[in-house]
Amino acid sequence: MSSPSSFPISFEFFPPKTPEGAEKLRKVREDLYALNPQFFSVTYGAGGSTQDGTLQQVQSILQDGHDAAPHFSCIGTTRETVRQQLSVFKAAGIRRMVALRGDLPSGHGTFGEFRYASELVACIRQESGDHFHIEVGCYPEVHPQAKSPQADVQAFVTKIKAGANSAITQYFFNSDAYFRFVEEAYRLGADVPVVPGIMPITSSSQLMRFSDACGAEIPRWIRLRLQSFGDDTASIKAFGLEVVSDLCEQLRNGGAPGLHFYTMNQSAAVTAICKNLGLA
Repeated sequence: MSSPSSFPISFEFFPPKTPEGAEKLRKVREDLYALNPQFFSVTYGAGGSTQDGTLQQVQSILQDGHDAAPHFSCIGTTRETVRQQLSVFKAAGIRRMVALRGDLPSGHGTFGEFRYASELVACIRQESGDHFHIEVGCYPEVHPQAKSPQADVQAFVTKIKAGANSAITQYFFNSDAYFRFVEEAYRLGADVPVVPGIMPITSSSQLMRFSDACGAEIPRWIRLRLQSFGDDTASIKAFGLEVVSDLCEQLRNGGAPGLHFYTMNQSAAVTAICKNLGLA
């Protein structure tokens, strides 16, 4: 059995929109602190357009004595607004961030000064040197908007060469896709840790919806098994725990540098997976 700190894990939250959600997340954070994660990341949340909720969560986690990284999107921004945001991050004691292109908000017709995450990474490095550890995203199963798989890997390599320290993947259920992506990126010069993003399976309909939106493939055998359970939540969760634990074990045994869990602001499923891996 590994000790909690022997294999790096990290967790992602989204900012809650209600006082009840905030209280629930506070308890979830307490549960996950016990697993001694390397850091927590905090997204903008669904349709998020400001950093306010993100920054509040990051500051709370930092005040609790744990490392935290805000997501930082460049769509619709300018170099000046990036400069201002970096000052806010520095003042808050933030040393790590996840730099992303982000989605163009509805009603906005322009990208702003940045079209790609690689341009944001380069700007952060120009403005703040090595102050921040910069994570970027990548898609082992190819970004839904990529021109081709080759173009997608090249776009990732460009982000690394712009100054990113490491990467977190979109979730997937096929470890071969991950290992092939990492190998291709390495051959093209991206010599940084690429941490697999892990999505626990707790709800069939939720998983289908998310996967359709982000381009993650659910293997046919998993999809059919989930459908066969119908509304039997206990069976879905038990099957999901087994499948995702096996995936994590494959990744760890194959040399993945860590695991980044998409928690959906819940602790039970990721804690159970970590227990199966000897990390809790």
